[in-house]
Amino acid sequence: MTTITMPPEGFLMPDFGDRHRAAGSTSRASSPDAAPGEAFAPAGDAAYRGPRKMAFICSKGNLDMAYPALIMGNAALGEGVEVHIFFTFWGMDMINTRTNDRLKFTLAGNTAMHMPDLGRVRPGLEHLSMPQAMGNLPGMTQFATRMMKKQLEELEIPTVPDFLDLLAASGAHLYACRLSYDMMKVIEADLHPAVEGVISASDFIEIADGAQVIFV
Repeated sequence: MTTITMPPEGFLMPDFGDRHRAAGSTSRASSPDAAPGEAFAPAGDAAYRGPRKMAFICSKGNLDMAYPALIMGNAALGEGVEVHIFFTFWGMDMINTRTNDRLKFTLAGNTAMHMPDLGRVRPGLEHLSMPQAMGNLPGMTQFATRMMKKQLEELEIPTVPDFLDLLAASGAHLYACRLSYDMMKVIEADLHPAVEGVISASDFIEIADGAQVIFV
């Protein structure tokens, strides 16, 4: 039986505003006639109502940092949103065919690392952060990488190369950063086939004009 705890007498809940409506926009629930991917605005507001656009900047080459933009980009495409993804610095490893199927996950510097399977040993252990010193043990990065890949596979999440194929097939636009491309001595033959071109940061800023920009 669930027990509901009432707030103490005289307690006032802070006013966080209408959770269904941010400034300058309304929720899908309050705009039943809006098409997927269309920006919302209150009635009578002159805000833009055209198709939405999102631009993701991928700057990390670790396995755990590769997925956020891929997953959000895929979700955005499913909502009819135009998606552009720019790979820069270590994010180049995501589109380099020599590295994108060998991305690693490490405990070092990751204080949020938990092991769900430890809950089978004793309930509660699955919520404890792994000691940072363990990240320096020989073979620990390989172990952590295998564990994460196993978890992703169980959730039927595609590998990074397959995810790039999926995004491209769904209409996403992928670009490599010219500076990072030159700095890391990448050659065009090594780029994932879905990459549309090697462009400068200025070029991407032009492409991302009017987009919601997410930096990973």
